[in-house]
Amino acid sequence: MIDTHCHLTFPEFADAPDGVANALSLAAAHEVSGCITISTTTANAVECLAVARAHERVWCSAGVHPGYSDEGPHEWARLRTVAQDPKCVAWGELGLDRHWPEPSIDLQKQVLDEQLATIEAWTRQGLAKPVIIHCREAFDDLLPRLEASSLPRDRYVFHCFTGTPDQARRVLDFGAWLSFTGVVTYRNAPDVHAAVRLAPADRIMVETDAPFLSPEPHRKERPCQPWMTSVTAKAIASLRGVSWPAFHDQVNDNTFRFFGIR
Repeated sequence: MIDTHCHLTFPEFADAPDGVANALSLAAAHEVSGCITISTTTANAVECLAVARAHERVWCSAGVHPGYSDEGPHEWARLRTVAQDPKCVAWGELGLDRHWPEPSIDLQKQVLDEQLATIEAWTRQGLAKPVIIHCREAFDDLLPRLEASSLPRDRYVFHCFTGTPDQARRVLDFGAWLSFTGVVTYRNAPDVHAAVRLAPADRIMVETDAPFLSPEPHRKERPCQPWMTSVTAKAIASLRGVSWPAFHDQVNDNTFRFFGIR
């Protein structure tokens, strides 16, 4: 399977000797055959592409994370350059985050609206890709903005979903996908457990968000590693009451349909 969302350019990997290569080798030993390293700024998108080009089983995205909205100027042309490479398989992560007071929500909205408009224009020009969404405590702000967008609704995935079952239903009714991290293994996350159970089998994906959110029984281990996707995936299969082989095949098929990779 693929770790559909990690950050291999973060210091935990990039600053460690052979950090990325070691992470990928360990992942392969646990049947996690590849990773998508996710962009947080326009400059970071270029760094992500460099990592993807250096490793056969790594892909990348191109976008500005809401938590980095204040790290401008945002050179949108960089995102287009990255997105034109076949190793780039998605826009994002982009969205809104109300968990932290900074950057201000108004600035986040400004950057999001500009980013969506830019991606819509490129999509009309033939540069179409799925979109990875970051949404933390901001569903009421974010969903109307996505509803107003011309981008296809079934091409959005809400990564690291940690909302309530009602919020999961809103996302699913909108037409988007849900992706889950190691949070699903935490005993104090009953809402996430419920969201995992209600997600349609053909609209669910698995990720780590490494270096964050190590799953149980590795929760105290830092950093979270891409190989831990396998731990989270097996926990999801158990929560959904399906066999591991069946869920493994399903999530691989989902990843291929959404990102075009296996």
